[in-house]
Amino acid sequence: MSKVIEIKNVTKEFKVLNRREGLKGSLKDLFSRDYKIVRAVNDISMDIEQGEIVGYLGPNGAGKSTTIKMMTGVLEPTSGEILVNGNSPYKNRSRNAQEIGVVFGQRSQLWWALPLVESFKLLKDIYQISDKQYDDIMKLYSSLVDIEPLLHKPVRQMSLGQRTLSDILAAFLHDPKIVFLDEPTIGLDVAMKAKIRTLIHALNKERNTTVILTTHDMGDVDALCRRIVIIDKGKMLYDNDIEHLKGFFGSYRTLKIRLDGDMKKNGETVQKELPQFSVDSDDEWISVLVDEEKEKVIDVLAGLQKKHNIRDMKLEEISTEEVIKKIYEEGVE
Repeated sequence: MSKVIEIKNVTKEFKVLNRREGLKGSLKDLFSRDYKIVRAVNDISMDIEQGEIVGYLGPNGAGKSTTIKMMTGVLEPTSGEILVNGNSPYKNRSRNAQEIGVVFGQRSQLWWALPLVESFKLLKDIYQISDKQYDDIMKLYSSLVDIEPLLHKPVRQMSLGQRTLSDILAAFLHDPKIVFLDEPTIGLDVAMKAKIRTLIHALNKERNTTVILTTHDMGDVDALCRRIVIIDKGKMLYDNDIEHLKGFFGSYRTLKIRLDGDMKKNGETVQKELPQFSVDSDDEWISVLVDEEKEKVIDVLAGLQKKHNIRDMKLEEISTEEVIKKIYEEGVE
């Protein structure tokens, strides 16, 4: 496989004004030279191969968006080197834009008042896509999703899920080598999330397109990503596959119990009773994350049975979501 993205010791710093409070402070700020340096990305290095789907993860403010903006050519790194398809993205922005696709948040590249097919035809002209290439990609789209009802529908009349689906199709239209997807399933229902994950996986397989995915939805990560990169406070914490990461937490088990009454309130009660454990709850289960090197699951269960009437229980391996949560909280060696 060939490398499509090479990042070597990249750092990005921003100069931020130390602002004062109040009207007088705002007036003084107009002439202030009191700046501080904020390092959004701190000495990151990684290589990404053609055809990979990479989950780029981190809490809010970790530096994910800054890294993506440098890879797309929007920002120039303070130091280090980035090569995308062998080119420096910020020095060759036009050329880089021809070889990448982007879906960022709620920013759409579709024309709001026009039917979807007209947006596709405009993108066809912008990217100078040949008639044959355009016909081939449209046939592929038709085989993957039921696109016909959307083609003649104005974008403004589409649901959020339909717009997201259409934006992803538009990003892949010119057969880019790399597609950047920022939270592609945020705010969508379960059925539409599944459809979009299937579409991304199929397009990656059919076109061998490299996909860089930023998301807080661990369902996206489990469904799509073999490799994940985790950063926090600008520094890289982890770069490997999910199963290898879970190996660090091999002694962890998730004890799930069901009690009588309101599960949310019961979850709050259990958390107070077990302050040393991570406890989550939903409408069906209360989940207790147990490190068996410190305390056995059977002992935790016995303690809960003394205080509660447990109607049902099950034991699971640690989930990807719980692993990522613990890394955000504690870091990883």
